[in-house]
Amino acid sequence: MVKIRLRRTGKKKQPSYRIVVADSRMPRDGRYIEALGFYNPMTEPSTIRIDPERALHWLKQGAQPTRQVQNLMKIEGIWDQFKIPKTSGGTDDERTTGVSGEGTG
Repeated sequence: MVKIRLRRTGKKKQPSYRIVVADSRMPRDGRYIEALGFYNPMTEPSTIRIDPERALHWLKQGAQPTRQVQNLMKIEGIWDQFKIPKTSGGTDDERTTGVSGEGTG
């Protein structure tokens, strides 16, 4: 199974993390498939950078984010984009009400 998780980097007592796509059988800091971004909890406020295009790609392929990565994606708004996919065609009114804008007479 492929997971999106944190990979610890940084010095002792000064952690920073890379957000990576990795096989679940690999160790925490082991080999990974692709780096999606980084997270630095030591700054105020915390620094979060995630490539939304690549993250959505991996989520659509079935990669499972860990709880912490899922929380970071919610903060960045990526998780909402994944859970509520954009529907194509029609106006906003048609999508929400199900009625087209054409009159009946």
